Amino acid sequence: MERTELIKRIQKIDLPPDRSAFLWGPRKTGKTTLLRQQFPNACWVDLLDYDLFISLSQRPSSLREILEAQPSKTVVIDEVQKVPHLMDEIHWLIENRGYQFILCGSSARKLKRGKSGLLGGRAWRFELYPLVTEELMHFDLDKALLAGLIPSHYFSSNSEMDLRGYVQDYLKEEIQAEALTRNLPAFSKFLKSAAITNGMLLNYSNAARDAGVSVKTIREYYQILEDTLVGRQLVPWRKSKKRRLIETAKFFFFDRGIVASLLEQRSLMQGTSEYGRAFEHFILQECWAYRHYSRIEFPITFWRTASGAEVDLILGEADVAIEVKASAAVGDRTKGLHLFHEENKSRKSFIVCKEPRPRKISSTVTVLPWKTFCTMLWDGEIL
Repeated sequence: MERTELIKRIQKIDLPPDRSAFLWGPRKTGKTTLLRQQFPNACWVDLLDYDLFISLSQRPSSLREILEAQPSKTVVIDEVQKVPHLMDEIHWLIENRGYQFILCGSSARKLKRGKSGLLGGRAWRFELYPLVTEELMHFDLDKALLAGLIPSHYFSSNSEMDLRGYVQDYLKEEIQAEALTRNLPAFSKFLKSAAITNGMLLNYSNAARDAGVSVKTIREYYQILEDTLVGRQLVPWRKSKKRRLIETAKFFFFDRGIVASLLEQRSLMQGTSEYGRAFEHFILQECWAYRHYSRIEFPITFWRTASGAEVDLILGEADVAIEVKASAAVGDRTKGLHLFHEENKSRKSFIVCKEPRPRKISSTVTVLPWKTFCTMLWDGEIL
């Protein structure tokens, strides 16, 4: 089995000397391990160290004194969001002392509210995702769909307990400790409701009824999940001239294991709708991670008409249309792909599935095994 600390991550924090960086990512995605590997000689400031946290919270200028006693001009600050007032001091040290900072955290929410903001363009933004297929020599799809791809969970001998602890820690340390909401029981109900509808069209009214709060509060709850990087929206394609389109976004948690834990799923049976939705979630996560790591900015959307025709993923400006089917025999279910191509002239159309080998089923549609799709994606051959 691969050891977590020896996995070669795709993300590279490569910077010119006059630039700093933010590395954002949900808890336990491996940010600290990555930065220790890539910046072994940096001065390290860990705000999980309680004494240091208290000292810098009370007197941010003491950071200057700490750094002046260190030889390195490269500084990593872990969990930077815990002391927002440090941003003024960091800004000053960049401008006046030539320090390079790598600022690491799981939420920019509190920093964005600070008057110094996010350093006004002096820091590049990077993000670390859970593991992807390209980072693992032996990828276990069914494990990934149930345990998720947070490194310590994917490799755990008891991912169910680890995931349960992860969700509890998130509620305690991100939501309660940061006072993001005063109604923790309602937020906990909302989390389960969001997991039930993971990958479906957002319905704030239903979620509000389930959690016993207002629609306005539900919108705020979803914003909290996005601000703390626990989930994001997949927005719909809106460029139709012929057909009336659904314009409601879908919401996905950042990791499938979180969904499984919130729903208390101990297994996923192939052939069920739950398995199919998990498989679609996995393919989407690969695409999101590829977009960020490749540094190729392109939209990722989905297409659905009011009459029910749908394409699961559109990459780019109609460059690639993808239908995801968790089946080993997909047949010729290509209606959505053909309708989208007819209107938008997509360059490539794929059905990504569990069939054993690629095959062409029409002049515009190719069936791809999921492993082949993932390999082609990371080799830059899809987009």
